[in-house]
Amino acid sequence: MTASYTRRSAARRSRMAAAGAIAVTGALLLTGCGDQTEGAKEGGSSQGSQAPLFSELPQDIQKSKVIKVGTDATYAPMEFEEGGKIVGVDPAIAEALGKQLGVRFQFTSGTFDGLITGLNSGRSDIIMSSMSDTKERQQGIDDKGKKAGPGVDFVDYFNSGVSLLVKKGNPKGIESLDDLCGQKVAVQRGTIYETTFQKQAKTCAEDKKGKLTIESFDSDAEAQTRVKSGGAVADLNDFPVASYIAKTAGGGKDFEVTGDQTEAGPFGIAVSKKNTQLRDALKAALDKSIADGSYKKALEKWDVTDSAVEKAAVNAGS
Repeated sequence: MTASYTRRSAARRSRMAAAGAIAVTGALLLTGCGDQTEGAKEGGSSQGSQAPLFSELPQDIQKSKVIKVGTDATYAPMEFEEGGKIVGVDPAIAEALGKQLGVRFQFTSGTFDGLITGLNSGRSDIIMSSMSDTKERQQGIDDKGKKAGPGVDFVDYFNSGVSLLVKKGNPKGIESLDDLCGQKVAVQRGTIYETTFQKQAKTCAEDKKGKLTIESFDSDAEAQTRVKSGGAVADLNDFPVASYIAKTAGGGKDFEVTGDQTEAGPFGIAVSKKNTQLRDALKAALDKSIADGSYKKALEKWDVTDSAVEKAAVNAGS
C-alpha cells in the first residue's frame, strides 16, 4: 500500500483482530505450539530430507524439522484463533512453504509490537504476521527515527492496500483521512496505522480544521469495539482485513469499509539479518509454491487472490 495512507513507517504493521465474537470480546492470544496451527499435521515435516529444498535450510532447522514462527493471531483473515488453532492466510501459505522445505511451521502468538524483539532474541526463527516490509524495519529504526535494533530482512509474499473501517451506516460521513479532523479515531498501538493517524493529526492542526484525537489500544479488537460503540469514528486496517471485519462482525451489521483502498505494498516474512541462509531458503520455497500452484490455492481458500505476488522478493518495501 502506497498513497495517502502510508502504512510504511517504522511502527507499521498490518493487523486486525478476528471479527465477530473476537471483535466484541477482545483479542484472543494463542500461545500454543505448531500442533494448534492450521495444517500443522499436514505440513512438510513428513517429507523431511526428501523435500525439494530441505538441504537449503540451516542445520539446526534440518535437525528439528521445525521453523518457529512469531505471530499476533488476532488479525482475521490473515491469522487468528479458531477452535484452538491458529488459522488464516499466513498459516495456509506457511503450509505450502513447509511442503517445499520439508519442515513444520510452528506458530506462537504474542503482541505485535514485541515480535521483532522476540525474533532478535531467538524466541522465533521468523515472523509471519501481516508485517509490512519497510525500510525502517529493515534498518531497525523506531517510530521516532532512532536506531532501535539491528533490523530484519524480509521475504515479501503478499500485497495489500489499506482502508478506513467505520460504524455501519457511516453516521459521520467519513470518506478520507481529511474527514477525520475534529473527530476521534481508534487504532492498534505500534502499527503504521497509528503513525498514519498521528501524521494526519498534525495536518489537521496545521490546516486548522479541528483536532484529531487518537485512542491507541493493545489490540485492534479493542479499537473495533470503540468504533462500534460510537466512541470513535474510524479504525484503519489493511483492505482484506477491513473487508473481512465488515462482512463478518455482527453478521455484517456492525461495520463498513469507506473510501478508496490505498497504499498498496508488501507484507514480508521477517528473518534475522544474521540468518541469510534461512531467508534465501524461504524465498526459494515461495517461488516454488507460486510455480506449482499451492500458493494460489492458499490464497483462494481465504478469498484474497487479488493480493498475490508473482514472485518472491527480498526487502522490496519502501
